[in-house]
Formats: sequence, structure tokens, C-alpha cells
Amino acid sequence: MPSETLWEIAKAEVEKRGINGSEGDGAEIAEKFVFFIGSKNGGKTTIILRCLDRDEPPKPTLALEYTYGRRAKGHNTPKDIAHFWELGGGTSLLDLISIPITGDTLRTFSLVLVLDLSKPNDLWPTMENLLQATKSHVDKVIMKLGKTNAKAVSEMRQKIWNNMPKDHPDHELIDPFPVPLVIIGSKYDVFQFTSKSEALLLKIRGVINQLAFGIDKSKSICVDQNKPLFITAGLDSFGQIGSPPVPENDIGKLHAHSPMELWKKVYEKLFPPKSINTLKDIKDPARDPQYAENEVDEMRIQKDLELEQYKRSSSKSWKQIELDS
Repeated sequence: MPSETLWEIAKAEVEKRGINGSEGDGAEIAEKFVFFIGSKNGGKTTIILRCLDRDEPPKPTLALEYTYGRRAKGHNTPKDIAHFWELGGGTSLLDLISIPITGDTLRTFSLVLVLDLSKPNDLWPTMENLLQATKSHVDKVIMKLGKTNAKAVSEMRQKIWNNMPKDHPDHELIDPFPVPLVIIGSKYDVFQFTSKSEALLLKIRGVINQLAFGIDKSKSICVDQNKPLFITAGLDSFGQIGSPPVPENDIGKLHAHSPMELWKKVYEKLFPPKSINTLKDIKDPARDPQYAENEVDEMRIQKDLELEQYKRSSSKSWKQIELDS
């Protein structure tokens, strides 16, 4: 009797899990999806490697990369699975956002936005562009899912609101992001001109592990602006944050329609965003300096020149044909 192929073994395992819905002593295997987006070279890969206990140097993310981790919640229990996706290129590859966000992944999906504190002029537009693009796609997936599974969509929305206290002072102003969202300010050591803090890395790891494996949330909080902020959803308010650092007479001149818009105008006044042309990253990774390889690049230049010569030669040939006709 011929031995089973790897594909047949995998198929049988999937069917077995589908029937049993469990592994080991009847405990269910949980699967979660965590999507990292943010500033280019902002440290996303480093955070993922630390969370997965992988002692290896981070490599530049070319476009969209995937890895996974498995972890057991207790002794003799099946290992839960966490799927990690990472979008490279900062804001230049927004079209790829649709790949990890689907109707199948959305119900256990979380978003991690990593912003480089050492580049304050890029920070707000990077945040805004990435969150708008992600929210737009998530809304489309939710709308599509709602047509076939309205109950699941209702449960998702209720779960998001459950993180907010019912008596929150800004309740009427809040429009929760449709999936769990964590914002991490990276390179705090560069921002504050201090050495790297292992305690900060452990805090970040704890937050990601909560998203990926359902580990209990940290109850610690820090709202001291002179220290690294650590605030979970629902524990801050516009009243606690206070007014932007501008004279009261100037606030009315900013013509803001919401507290968020007011803060944006003040922030961009202090840290003017770069022009659209300079903010956009290189669309073609092959021309990105961080992926430079001399031999390959020289061959690429040679082929580009040959292509241009071919185009010019072809153009002349067509013109000659037109003249002859």
C-alpha cells in the first residue's frame, strides 16, 4: 500500500480538527491574527521576534511578510496559534492591506500600529494614512460579512464597546476602531536620548502576547508625559489629556470641528509634515537603497539600457513603416 503524501496527511489532520474542534483532552485550539503596520524601519520586525522568543537579527521587510507562533496556556494543553502579518514600506504598499484582513480572519483579528518617535514630522501622516486605509478595508469586509452572518458582526461591535466604560466622559465623541488596535511609539530611546529599556520591551511583549494568545491584560497605567506612556483603551479622556499647548486666543483660529482635529492642527504646526512627494516611499522595492546589491543592480542597469535602446529602435521602425506606407 503506497504511503500517504504530505498533502494527504495535512488534509486528514484538517478534517479531523473540523470534526473534533479540539486537540488533546477536548480543549479548543485558538487561532488569532495580528497585523503589524507602521513607520518604515520603525522596529515592527524586532517586536515580533521578541514576542516569539527568536534570537535573530531582524531583516528589512520587503512587502508583506508572514510568520506564526504557538504557545500553550497551561500544562498538557494544546498550543494556540498566532498568525503574524507585517506590512513593509511604511505607507507605500497600502494595497496589500487587503490580504490578511478577510471575513475568515476578522473575528480574531488585531492591529498593531508602530510609529517611529524619532521622526515626528512623519508620525501623524503615517498614522492617518495607514489607519484610514485599514479602516476602509475592514468596513468593507464587515459589510460583506454582515450579509451572511449578522450575528458575528453584532458580537464584534459589542466586544469593541465592552472595552469602554459606559460612563466614559467622552462617550458621545468616541468612534471605536472596528478591530482591537494597539499603537506603539518605537525608538523611545532615540526620542529621549536614553539607553534602551528592557522593562519597556517586556511591557510591549506583554501587550502583543495578550492580542496573540489571550494572555491577561496588564493593569498597569502611566499617564506621566515625562515617562513612557502606557494607557489601555478607555482609561484616558480629553479632560485628562488637557488642551493643546497653544494660547487660548489662538485655539479659535484653528477652526477645528473635533478635539482630534484640533490636536492634529497643533501637532502639524509644531512638526510640519513632509510634502506628499517626499513622504511617499519608493514604490519599486528593486530601486530601494536598503536592498542594494552591486552585481544585481549593475545587471539591472544594463538590462534597462538595453530595453530603452530596443524601445527607441522599435519606435524608429514603426515611423519608417508609416512613412513608407
